[in-house]
Amino acid sequence: MKFDLLVIGYGNTLRSDDGVGPKVAEAVGARRLPGVRTMICQQLSPEHAEPISQAHTVVFVDAAMDSPTQVQFRKLEPCDSTQLMAHAADPHTMLALARDVYNHAPEAWWLTISAERFDFGEKFSRRTQSGFHQALRLIQSFATRQFYGVDCAESATSSARAMPCKS
Repeated sequence: MKFDLLVIGYGNTLRSDDGVGPKVAEAVGARRLPGVRTMICQQLSPEHAEPISQAHTVVFVDAAMDSPTQVQFRKLEPCDSTQLMAHAADPHTMLALARDVYNHAPEAWWLTISAERFDFGEKFSRRTQSGFHQALRLIQSFATRQFYGVDCAESATSSARAMPCKS
């Protein structure tokens, strides 16, 4: 099944700000944007390569401790190798797996949200909460522009239904 945009939110929802990726994907899914699918998981793993390969565009959403701004939206390319260093993978490796196993690496973006707290809990810090709302606006803008023919690179300088993880 092919679809236009896949939003993958990953992170640990029980570790405060680290759960922002899954919460963004959940909120995007609740908006039921046309052509948009969401996937929520604790970490990226090889099983996710298949749904990634079926998307025209994918946005990976994660918390970032070292982010100088609240939200960063960066273009991604597959890495050269699909070799995993652990049981979890990063977005570059997931794109390489989709390319090498399923013959399609979609256009991809990495949306990172500034995070400062990783203690046990489900409440976001003020900075991450603000980044959460900014990320939602960015993804909605990105999805709308993509579907109406506006260049995705242009939207990167400005911003369904859930698929369960198989992990």
